[in-house]
Order: sequence, then C-alpha cells, then structure tokens
Amino acid sequence: MDAGVILGVMNSEEKENFIRQSASEHVPAINEKILWSLHAVKKLRVEGLRKTEVEKSLRDCIIVEDYPVKGRPLPDCLVLGFVGPDAVHSVVAIDRDFDRIFIVTVYRPSAGRWENDCKTRRKQS
Repeated sequence: MDAGVILGVMNSEEKENFIRQSASEHVPAINEKILWSLHAVKKLRVEGLRKTEVEKSLRDCIIVEDYPVKGRPLPDCLVLGFVGPDAVHSVVAIDRDFDRIFIVTVYRPSAGRWENDCKTRRKQS
C-alpha cells in the first residue's frame, strides 16, 4: 500500500476532486460542506464577490498551488475558479475527517502578481 494512503495524505488530484465534490454537494443550512473563515468573508466584500458565486466557482476549480502539509492543521491549496468570465483565487483547506472544506481567503488575481492565465505567478524583480 502507498505510504501516502496509509498516512491519509491526499495528492493534488484527490484534493481537487474533494473540493469539487464538496462544492457540488453543499446546500446552505441543510448540507453544509463549505465553511468560511472570517478573513474570507471580509475579503468577499473587498473583492465585490458573493459567497454563492465563489462556492459555485469551486465546482470546476483547478489547483494552482498545492501547499505542503507540514506545519499546517489541514491540507490546503490555492485554486482557480471563475465567477462569470472573471478569475477568482481561493485558498481552500480540506477537512476530510468531517467531510467539508474551509475557505481561508478569496481574491481576484491581479495582473501585477499573476500571468494572464491566472495560474502562474509573475517573477518578482
């Protein structure tokens, strides 16, 4: 058996599938699969976004950066989703034990920090 499976470590594809599945099954007040940090809720207002838009964007998101597990309470990653034609980044933590995800932060990727594909960070000079 793979050591990652024994330790419960998820690879990027498993994380992406878990996030998409959680977002697809999420029904507020009935089947809560998505929880929000206070920071993320504040960022919604700053970015002019709504929870429902971001939650829907997670149904088809892709992982842009997968963060190391060491030193973090839950495995997390940066995902790219879309609200209409607009790119949105969300940092999502995965709580597999309770079958849910946490939105840590959300923002619109800026052209100054991200390439046009919104998947690649610009090299800082």
